[in-house]
Amino acid sequence: MTDWKRLSECVRVTSQWVTLIGERWLCDKGKELEYWRVEKADSVIVLPLQAGHIFCVAPTFRPGIGRATLDLPGGRLPADKAPHEVVPFLLQRELGIAPEAIRRTEPLNDAKWIVNSAFSNQGLWAFVAEIDPAFAIPQAMVGAKAAADVAGIAALLAQLDCLQCRAVLHEWQQRAL
Repeated sequence: MTDWKRLSECVRVTSQWVTLIGERWLCDKGKELEYWRVEKADSVIVLPLQAGHIFCVAPTFRPGIGRATLDLPGGRLPADKAPHEVVPFLLQRELGIAPEAIRRTEPLNDAKWIVNSAFSNQGLWAFVAEIDPAFAIPQAMVGAKAAADVAGIAALLAQLDCLQCRAVLHEWQQRAL
């Protein structure tokens, strides 16, 4: 492990979902460096399964890339909630799935996965939700439906841009197939 020392915090701008931090660090080679980073609220992503199929939400516009993308249901984790508590809310908001239609949920991770780049830090919580086959998911809310098999997952991975969604799908595939 390297010995870095935080010298000072120059700037901190905080909102409900994002904190921007500017800092000065002394690196292990004795050089002072300035770092800027964004700390984001943790995310929860849900892989909904119903009758052997995976469902994605209707594409949503993403300002950062200038177009709509296909995603699994997900969102930010409020500070006052546990990850499993937001699963029913996310499924209802993004796919119109009533909480009583959720047969069971299962976490894919016991500790949050760290999503980190040189500029951004965030935790990711992943869940699989089994939906009652008798429940009719509103088609207007569905962006894609793929078979929960090797070919269906490959086709879905070819459409997903979100690395967090892809990580959840890959993790589930490794465990389930």
